[in-house]
Amino acid sequence: MQVEFAAEHGVSVARLLPGSDIEPEWLTRNDVQIEAEQELAVVTNLCAELGDSAELGLVMGQRYHLSSYGVWGFALLSSDTFREAVALGQRYLDLTFAFNRVTLEEQGRQAALIIDDGDLPEGVRDYLLARDASAIMMIQQELFASRMPLSRLQLRLSARAAAPFEAVFGLVPEFDQPVNRIGFAAGLLDQPLPQANPVTARLCEQQCQQLLAQRRRRVGMAARVREQLLARPGQFPTMEQLADEIGVTSRTLRRRLLAEDTRYRELLDEVRRLLAEQWLLGGGLRQEEISARLGFSEVSNFIHAFKRWTGQTPARYRREKRGS
Repeated sequence: MQVEFAAEHGVSVARLLPGSDIEPEWLTRNDVQIEAEQELAVVTNLCAELGDSAELGLVMGQRYHLSSYGVWGFALLSSDTFREAVALGQRYLDLTFAFNRVTLEEQGRQAALIIDDGDLPEGVRDYLLARDASAIMMIQQELFASRMPLSRLQLRLSARAAAPFEAVFGLVPEFDQPVNRIGFAAGLLDQPLPQANPVTARLCEQQCQQLLAQRRRRVGMAARVREQLLARPGQFPTMEQLADEIGVTSRTLRRRLLAEDTRYRELLDEVRRLLAEQWLLGGGLRQEEISARLGFSEVSNFIHAFKRWTGQTPARYRREKRGS
């Protein structure tokens, strides 16, 4: 899909694939899975050719229909309510094309989807933020069979012409904001979805669980990296540092991890989550201490990450698991 979009804007495959480890013939095959690191390399090349354009990202995001996501999309479509669809989408977000992490925020009669673009590299941030936010609007439109009315749209993007955003979101955004927030009436969360089907939703979620389990099964180089990370909590090396310690180049490490259907960032998140859960249940450490041990600069960043991993805040996770 990304390659087709690039071609429409005059960027050839030859200029789009360098550094991605994607062979041109893979683009016509259905049995090859393109990993996130590979797609990021493609996006980086695209933005180098056309510029890091949020406006282009808006257009690209409208191409991501629910059917584009496979079983994840069908699971959302079959959910009983929008709230259930959001929760399911968060649990299995790693099965999608998204590079931004999404959390749900509720305050009284208002709710919002918070889009965390903090991990996106410079040069592609505007494009990917706009692409994923636009894709969210396409998803909700197909869930409700109509565009959901928004109450507020805040974006970390610098000020620019609002018309392209208004066409996608239905209202003028507030630019230069500290957070990316898509706001709407909280009552919409419990609104039934027109294509809800409990049986289909359950079957689709089971398939999502199986797909995610397959991705997280660690052997070979992935197991070795995971062991290295577990051995030094709070002092996690960069991928380049770890590759040097193992005795391979970072490019070789990346390729070997991709061959095992994973990537360094995914393994780091996995280890951080495992340690966070253990320390929370152990009861001897405060959230601030756990956050520091896991290498987060702010406690709020740890809370957001933990909620992305588990769908719960650390405090709620600790209460529910310890029964208090």
